[in-house]
Amino acid sequence: MDIKFPAKERIGSSKSVYDILKKVLLAEEVLDREKEHFWAIGLTSQNQIKYIDLVHLGSMNHCPCRPMEIFRRACIMGVVSLIVAHNHPSGNPHPSLEDRAATKKLKEAGDVLEIKLLDHVIVGDEDYFSFGDEGDM
Repeated sequence: MDIKFPAKERIGSSKSVYDILKKVLLAEEVLDREKEHFWAIGLTSQNQIKYIDLVHLGSMNHCPCRPMEIFRRACIMGVVSLIVAHNHPSGNPHPSLEDRAATKKLKEAGDVLEIKLLDHVIVGDEDYFSFGDEGDM
């Protein structure tokens, strides 16, 4: 599922990722907001959004994604870098052990493909967590 966004919009920070995806979530039906979403945001060399892809829509507390699914469109579209993000329907953006392991695995996949994983942002109700801001990338 592609998400529409303003042409040539730039990602300048993890906060801008949070703001964009929070709007996307609020535009959905209430029942869908209660599910985990996993997005991949493909970027140009100038950090302009080339696409936002809803890679997976999960359950209330789980959203399994394989690196192949996340990097598939990135390879086809020829993006330079990628930001991944998912929401926590609980509202608490604190990363789980699974979130940390997935981030490490995705970073390694990006290194092999030469598509830099810039960040993994977890969207909560009123706040967010950024692996990049925490120095975990």
